[in-house]
Amino acid sequence: MINRRQFGIAAGMAAAVALTAGALIASTASATPASDIGTAAPAFTGTTASGETVSLSDYAGQTVVLEWTNHDCPFVKKHYAEPHLNMQTLQGDAAENDTVWFQVISSAPGKQGHVSAEEAIALNEQRGAAPAGVILDPTGEIGRAYDAKTTPHMYVIDGEGLLQYAGAIDSVRSSKPADIPDAENYVMAALDSVAAGEPVATATSKAYGCSVKY
Repeated sequence: MINRRQFGIAAGMAAAVALTAGALIASTASATPASDIGTAAPAFTGTTASGETVSLSDYAGQTVVLEWTNHDCPFVKKHYAEPHLNMQTLQGDAAENDTVWFQVISSAPGKQGHVSAEEAIALNEQRGAAPAGVILDPTGEIGRAYDAKTTPHMYVIDGEGLLQYAGAIDSVRSSKPADIPDAENYVMAALDSVAAGEPVATATSKAYGCSVKY
């Protein structure tokens, strides 16, 4: 089961700094079309900032979470804000449970949320975020393959490469951090179910937030 302890800023900053070792993924990628729940998740291949080629298939046997994000979107800010640090906590729990968590930025150049690799790392250091890496997707190829529509838009892929959840992070469609404790966290529930080898009760939901700036 996913550990629900609060994930501290210091730990998040340390993990974010580790991104500089080459976990940051660039957008020179290829991806297959979107899939349905219970079928193979869209495959993608990208190049890291250090020149490493990374594919979804590299993580066979591990659960993978994809989080579409835009740091200027108020709905994204909600889930990174104190006191709840919702995304940071989920990212930290995922790392402790051998789950690979990638942020994905599909904002096109000149659009809201578009950042360089260096800026993406700095943002995560500032807010204590702890993803395994940040996928930069300015062409929108990966985003369109997953039919990502909002920031945040969340996907959970199991160790067999099957898509097990797609949709909103939680059940309260607001940009207010105060609403987080009252919401059902769909991503946490999906990760719990996948870890237990059980069907995901809520496998899809309508994502809410800012539109992805393709």
